[in-house]
Amino acid sequence: HDFHWTIFVAFFLAFTLGFSNGANDIANTMGTSIGSKVLKYWQAYLLATTFEVTGAVLVGYDITETLRQGIIDIPDFEGAPKELLLGQLAILGSTSLFIFIATLFGLPVAGSHSIIGATVGFSTLMRGTKGIHWWKILEIFISWLVSPILSGLTSVILYIVLDFAVLRRKHPLKCGLRTLPIFYFVCFGFITFAVVFHASKALDLKTLPLWVDLLISFSVGIITAIIFLLIVKPKLKQWVLEKEASIRARIYYSESQEEVHITPIIKRHKYEEKPKPPIPYYTQPKFEWGIKSIVSWFLPARDRNEDHEAEHMFSALEIFSGCLASFAHGAKETANVIASVTVLLTIYHTMDVKQNEPVPLYMFFFGSIALSSGFWILGYKTIRTVGKRMVIIDPCSGFTIQFGMAITAILASKAGLPISTTQCIVGSVVAVGTYKSGQGIEWKIFWSTVLAWVVTLPISGVLAAIIMIILKYLFL
Repeated sequence: HDFHWTIFVAFFLAFTLGFSNGANDIANTMGTSIGSKVLKYWQAYLLATTFEVTGAVLVGYDITETLRQGIIDIPDFEGAPKELLLGQLAILGSTSLFIFIATLFGLPVAGSHSIIGATVGFSTLMRGTKGIHWWKILEIFISWLVSPILSGLTSVILYIVLDFAVLRRKHPLKCGLRTLPIFYFVCFGFITFAVVFHASKALDLKTLPLWVDLLISFSVGIITAIIFLLIVKPKLKQWVLEKEASIRARIYYSESQEEVHITPIIKRHKYEEKPKPPIPYYTQPKFEWGIKSIVSWFLPARDRNEDHEAEHMFSALEIFSGCLASFAHGAKETANVIASVTVLLTIYHTMDVKQNEPVPLYMFFFGSIALSSGFWILGYKTIRTVGKRMVIIDPCSGFTIQFGMAITAILASKAGLPISTTQCIVGSVVAVGTYKSGQGIEWKIFWSTVLAWVVTLPISGVLAAIIMIILKYLFL
């Protein structure tokens, strides 16, 4: 009864942490869709909430276990369960405070960095450095370095494939509709495999043989591709053509209205250079031998105008990739919210530090709803940084950026590695923006974001240690 209050405080801090993290990180999954004006804010909110919950329940178990027992040596607190219990409050308090402050300033920091830094700070204060699993932290640190590179590489490879297979062709819409069944087969097959392979213990699902997992994944991919060919493809093509016709009608109406007004023609000086006409979407320099010529041929033309019908098609795909990214985010970030609460509840009920029981299913719902709440209320701040300020994003770029981040995050979730979706999305933004030579990257914003990542771990660790000193003085 002396520590009954810790349950209420823990859930409050966990909700605050999820709220702040959601406001900061879910923007990374839907920020590009809003930045490219594909989705309205309320549409992004509804889709993100649905897939955050789904990802948390289906794929979020492994990372939660890593944060519960993989960072510090739990047996070191045998005989002192109260210290470990109060330490969870210090972790939650430090992480939620730091992320909330970062969100107010619109900095896309990493929740996983903060919670690991806080865990190390608390444990170092109470038990020194000997109780910390340094090899696990080194593994996680390496994943932090690799994840933005992998995400950026995935995104830019996908963009290059789409650039050559769709965007540079004389009939991009027709080529794109031919390519999409293959994409849906690969994508849905991958997601299915991520769910069924070593299935989540939170749902009490049994682990199936590998060949069964592969068979199920292949079957789902084939069925999805067939559904697209028979149902989705005709409707998508009709929607794209109708949207393009509507835009052309509005442009024609606007031009016809302007003809009513007589506008004086401003004559140019005879020596003034006339503006260069934009390069058609299908025009690229011809392939010629030579380093400079090959680079010019390989990169998209700087002033190339993308085909409008292709952009409409990718806008529909961007919504799908945003949902996939939200699924991946829920699978990864929910662990940051619920891991410490789960440890605290176990200690409170048993007064034993051992974490033998699986994470309750209701905790995944609690964590994902807390994340979504923050996105609904404060997510627009980070959207301005990622979706609009760092780089100019069109539907095809947004699609590849979100897809690269989602694939990387899902792979890390299955491996139990708490990587940062913030790092992944920024890595993809920079990679795609660099490849598209005509799209300028705001490097000042990029480096300020990197600086925020660097200071996250030490500041969170110091805050956790300070909070733990106060709790130890008051309650131990």
